[in-house]
Amino acid sequence: MSVPALSQPNAGDTTAWHAEHWAIGNDIEVLPRIFEDHTNIAIMRRELDAPLLASVAAQCHVDRAWQWSWLGSPDAEMQADLLRRLPAPAEARPLVDDIQTLAEAMAYLFEADMIGIRLRLLDSAMCPRFHCDNLPVRLVTTYHGPGSEWLPEAALNRAGLGIPSADKPEIVADAAGIQHLQVGDLGLLKGSGWVGNEPRGLVHRSPALDSGQKRLLMTIDPA
Repeated sequence: MSVPALSQPNAGDTTAWHAEHWAIGNDIEVLPRIFEDHTNIAIMRRELDAPLLASVAAQCHVDRAWQWSWLGSPDAEMQADLLRRLPAPAEARPLVDDIQTLAEAMAYLFEADMIGIRLRLLDSAMCPRFHCDNLPVRLVTTYHGPGSEWLPEAALNRAGLGIPSADKPEIVADAAGIQHLQVGDLGLLKGSGWVGNEPRGLVHRSPALDSGQKRLLMTIDPA
């Protein structure tokens, strides 16, 4: 992956950040825009090809939810462990290859020797309340089912974040402004643990799932 030269925005220009704090594109070169001071989400739109969709479907045709996690280098040992743990290993190669590519890209982009990965088949919303993560950055992608939801600043009341209480306002200031990641999209979410981004971590939540609906979610954190 070739990382383009990044612009140097004015860190004090909060007006620009409130007006447009996201970067969305169809090419991988949109992802390094997460380094821009005013950007707290970078999204690469992508469609999964037929072999990958078939591989994903095979892992979802199970009776129970499952998960796999890894903390280490994105290497052959990681691939072997994932193949051992997936419920349908015979059909797993396209999914494993995609995860390997994304893990290597995250390690390269953030100059990380280790990455943390979680791959989970969910049958209920994991984090249904809007929140921001207390970590620097996370890659989120949904292989099956509805994608993560996030709020632009114009649709958000940050005073409502945190532990719910009767005197707190609603987090969502404009329900029509709720944004959705689609299947296959790569979302880089900047959290409140990113130095200089403490008061403005990306606010997001897990989507609601209908009865019987499943979601295959992967997150990657540079470690």
